[in-house]
Amino acid sequence: MINEEDLKMIPEVPEKEPVSGSIVLGRFQPFHRGHIALIEWAYEQKESTFLRIAIGSANRPQTPDNPWSWEERKEMINSWKENVHPEWNLEIIAIPDINNPPKWVKHAEKYHGKSGLILTSDKETQELYEKEKWKSKFFELEDRDSLEGWRVRETCKMLSTVKEKEAVKIILSETIHESVIEWLMEKDHLRRLPFLGPNVENVG
Repeated sequence: MINEEDLKMIPEVPEKEPVSGSIVLGRFQPFHRGHIALIEWAYEQKESTFLRIAIGSANRPQTPDNPWSWEERKEMINSWKENVHPEWNLEIIAIPDINNPPKWVKHAEKYHGKSGLILTSDKETQELYEKEKWKSKFFELEDRDSLEGWRVRETCKMLSTVKEKEAVKIILSETIHESVIEWLMEKDHLRRLPFLGPNVENVG
C-alpha cells in the first residue's frame, strides 16, 4: 500500500504561472482511442490557440494501475500527434497526484493555469472544475465500457508474451491507435506488464 504522504510533488510547480487555456485532463494509461476521440473533439471546442493536455498521476510509482511513467505517456501522445495531426498546437504537461478531490483543482491550477475551459468525458471532473468557477464542456464517449483504461491494460498484459507481432497489432488496434502500438512494441513497453503484480480494475 502506498502512503500518500510519501508521494513527491514530481514534477515541481512551474516557476512561472501558466497562462489560462483549454484543458484536457487524463491518466492515459495507456493512450487509447477513447482519449483520441476526446482530444479530437476538444481541439475543435477549444477557446485558446492551443490545447493543453494534462497527464495526471505523474508521481505514482510503477504498478499494474500505472505501468507507464508520465514521460512515456507523453511520448505515446506525441507519437499519435506527429502521425495524425502534426500541425496541431498541443501542449503536454504533467501533474502529480494529491489524492484529495476537493483540493484537486486548486492544486492542478498551479500546473495548467487558472480560470480556463475544461473539456472532459468524466462527470466528476466536470463537477470539481465547475465548483471552482471554470467553464466546462462535456464529451459523451461512445463505447465507454470497452475503452476503460483497466480493460485496455489487461488486453496489453495478455498480449505481452505473444511473439506474433502482427497478431498483437490486430488485436490492440481495436482500442489503441497504430502509431501508439508501434511505439509500445518498438520500445518493448508491453513486456513489463506481467511482472507488475496482480490484476487491477481501475479506470484510467
